[in-house]
Amino acid sequence: MILIINSSGADLEFVLGTAHKRIPVEKQSLSLAPECEKFMSECGVTWRDLTAIGVVVGPGSFTGIRLGIAYAKGLGLGLQIPVVPINAFELYMADAPDGFVAIDSGRGDFFVASAKTAPCTMGIDELEPRQMECPRTVGHKPFDLTRGVQIVHDKLLRGENTPAVPMYLRPSYAEQPKQTDTNAK
Repeated sequence: MILIINSSGADLEFVLGTAHKRIPVEKQSLSLAPECEKFMSECGVTWRDLTAIGVVVGPGSFTGIRLGIAYAKGLGLGLQIPVVPINAFELYMADAPDGFVAIDSGRGDFFVASAKTAPCTMGIDELEPRQMECPRTVGHKPFDLTRGVQIVHDKLLRGENTPAVPMYLRPSYAEQPKQTDTNAK
């Protein structure tokens, strides 16, 4: 059985088989482990029943992504099962392979990707003409995490062994150069 973990947004989200749960939390760091265990218990699944773990690696919350990956890797190591990265673009494109994915970053630009565009960030002025290359635009509603089970299954069948690392499309605030006020005296 494949467990899917998503902590890339404000909530926690889990999938096991056909069971899906989104859990609003105040602190993901305090809630991830107990909520995951609770979800598995509600599904009647033990750790030994898991064959793989899929984890959403971004784009999204810088801290949430790192937390989810660390938790998934810890579980995978302890259970000796694979941890498979899934990104939000794969989840959106599972339902809309011909779509242009545009996810509002909350910082004045968008995380984008399509069959014709590698994942990147774009401002609205660049995004508007580029999205016309595809018949529809998606990304304005949450993705369907249940699609992650098939994505993980397919990656395992293909023998993909990509490590779960964060999908950062821009540097964190801490990594961005400090702007100085040239008018300050």
